[in-house]
Amino acid sequence: MITKDIQFHLNLLCPSHFLLHIAVMETSYPCGFFYVKVSAPVIDDEPAETAASLKREERLRKFRELHFKRNEARKLNHQEVVEEDKRLKLPSNWEAKKARLEYELMVDEKKKECAARGEDYDRVKLLEISAEDAERWEKKKKKKNPDPGFSGYAEAQLRQYQRLTKQIKPDMDSYERQREEYGEDFHPTCNSLIHGTHVPSKEAINRMQEDVEKQIEKRAKYSRRRAYNDDADIDYINERNAKFNKKAERFYGKYTAEIKQNLERGTAV
Repeated sequence: MITKDIQFHLNLLCPSHFLLHIAVMETSYPCGFFYVKVSAPVIDDEPAETAASLKREERLRKFRELHFKRNEARKLNHQEVVEEDKRLKLPSNWEAKKARLEYELMVDEKKKECAARGEDYDRVKLLEISAEDAERWEKKKKKKNPDPGFSGYAEAQLRQYQRLTKQIKPDMDSYERQREEYGEDFHPTCNSLIHGTHVPSKEAINRMQEDVEKQIEKRAKYSRRRAYNDDADIDYINERNAKFNKKAERFYGKYTAEIKQNLERGTAV
């Protein structure tokens, strides 16, 4: 064992900043021999450990921030998915209906306010309209030959006649020549016999030909929109075949309905 005196001397020889290694060997001699080995002084590692801990804390802080941002993004994405699902379940013209209802509510509120003040709503509304908007609305009202939609073949024919006559540009020179040529018969009466005597000019025939060709070209581009049914059976391989099947169904569907049902059920003979 190391006595108190030896321990005291060792402490004096080996301060706290030295690394001390003591080896004790017992022999047959009355007292033991102690070999003391003192290594070189070791530099303190506290600054390096502090820097490593600070770096680790910084990484943990960044990791926590990324984790928080990921949770926030997940929450926002879920909210957007829910809102998009709500929008998809609404009718296609929901936005227009909503805007229209909001406008009607605003108009009702303004009418009540004007009635409470004893003012005319139409007059107050006109005071808020600019000159450009008023002029544009007046032009729309005065638009000639408006298209009210198809209501009958007679109305459609009248609109076509008005459109064609509007395109006619009068030739005053030809008018004067015909007037001199026919004389009093230029304005026919019940006694006039000029029917079939008029021969159109080559320019007039060409003009009529160009107009007919334009009508044919426009008619070829027009196609009536038909509603597409997603639940309908797909019994065609392309658009042309689909049109053919529709025509066949229209003409022969009532005769082949029973055969088609037997084939679908598997009970056909």
